[in-house]
Amino acid sequence: MNLQLDTAIAKKFISNSQKIRVMTENWVARNLFCPICGKAMLHHYEANRPVADFCCENCNTDFELKSKSSANGELGKRIADGAYSTMIKRITSNNNPHFFFLTYYNYQVNNFVIIPNHFFTPAIIEKREPLSDNAQRSGWVGCNINIEKIPNSGKIYVVKNCTEIDHHIVVEKFRQTSFLKTSNIESREWILDIMNCINNIESEHFTLQNVYAFEKELQQKHPDNNFIKDKIRQQLQYLRDKGFIEFLSRGNYHKLK
Repeated sequence: MNLQLDTAIAKKFISNSQKIRVMTENWVARNLFCPICGKAMLHHYEANRPVADFCCENCNTDFELKSKSSANGELGKRIADGAYSTMIKRITSNNNPHFFFLTYYNYQVNNFVIIPNHFFTPAIIEKREPLSDNAQRSGWVGCNINIEKIPNSGKIYVVKNCTEIDHHIVVEKFRQTSFLKTSNIESREWILDIMNCINNIESEHFTLQNVYAFEKELQQKHPDNNFIKDKIRQQLQYLRDKGFIEFLSRGNYHKLK
């Protein structure tokens, strides 16, 4: 995998944003395989397609690319996206694309991350302030994707710190997240919330009491639920059954992924 962006193909463009878009989309089309089936290179859609940037013609899956300059390769806490209402509609639909996040520096890709669409819920989409009355699109409301709210297992690296990850590992990590595929947004939010709680526990081994420590935080996120501890135990059992954590003994667990 060649991590250099092809600057020659962008010479005819004037704006820097257009140049970067062309170069990064070209890089993905030349280098990236489908992380779901692992069998095919990706097809680049025509420019300005509103739903996605790429698709796998083998498994009929769409992907959207976001790129940013980053000297240290960090995605940051938030990534700007388009219209808030459009984004919410997309992530609650059945045809939401998976996301690619690419960081580069000096026209070289330093990190490339896949976030499966089943890690997206309305809770991670932040509404920005409407554009002012003097703006060309007065009243328009954009959004940010809060990357911090996505569990570590939802950030699947293809390139990490300028090092390519074996594609078999990428496909397997993507497959391991498939248990989150559900049209019930509330159920998905609960699973992701508990996964984030587990991620925030520093030790690989943790107890039920460690997760109970997040009770107040979870109550704020789910004010209509009056049985938070019961829900925590239910979700831990679900994550155990799906191979995300291992049950060691009564009230004791171990992280697996």
